[in-house]
Amino acid sequence: MSLLNLNQADLSDIRLIASDVDGTLTLNGKFSSDFISTLLDLQSAGIKVLLVTGRSAGWGSALMNYLPVDGAIAENGGLFLHPNGQQDLLSSIPNISRHRILLENAFHYIKQKFPHLQTSTDNQFRITDWTFDVNDLSTDDIQAISSQCQQMGWSFTYSNVQCHIKPPHQDKATGLDAVLKNHFPELNSQQVLTIGDSPNDEAMFDPAKFSISVGVANIRHYQNKMLHLPKYITHASEFAGFLELVTLLLKNSVADDSM
Repeated sequence: MSLLNLNQADLSDIRLIASDVDGTLTLNGKFSSDFISTLLDLQSAGIKVLLVTGRSAGWGSALMNYLPVDGAIAENGGLFLHPNGQQDLLSSIPNISRHRILLENAFHYIKQKFPHLQTSTDNQFRITDWTFDVNDLSTDDIQAISSQCQQMGWSFTYSNVQCHIKPPHQDKATGLDAVLKNHFPELNSQQVLTIGDSPNDEAMFDPAKFSISVGVANIRHYQNKMLHLPKYITHASEFAGFLELVTLLLKNSVADDSM
């Protein structure tokens, strides 16, 4: 459904936005000039923002250091990064060093069939998963790689920039649910809105987990490849779509305050 169909009563109760980063908060791969001012407007309206990204722990930590947000979930639900610099591991990994070796071995096994695969530049800053660039992989390639991962006991997902080899049951929704329960217990599910643009955001679109979900318009590129689609879709793509949502939220917030 169009974002215009979003129930005003639902909007008025939103207290936290859990947002993907690449393709949702970026425009052509970069943050735009009005990005930080938009975050500050949300902060002033009492609406918290959590980044929920597939990017690495290292990149997530850097973003946390500079942006006015309330936390970041990195590596598709692998870690939670607090505003104060504290880091919580969300996946059960007894031995990180051994875990990294097993992930690398899995990648090299996949690379035997797909020798052109390139490890992502941020992989060196990762803890829970292993990433390689999505580049020009076809739908069939993606499916074949996903099947290989499952055969090796790993799970797999991808976005508009990266493919991820990750522990089973590690996804954005599972990580977000744990963070909300442990760090934002005052919020209920009706006060949380999820937004994203890619298959690795799919778990956050599951209505059984989060009932109010939004996709920026570029999610349509993947609509035939996903089981769960967002309940609402913006008219605009990427950050312009996010801004479309925020404008609606803030307009509703002002209307409530004037009553």
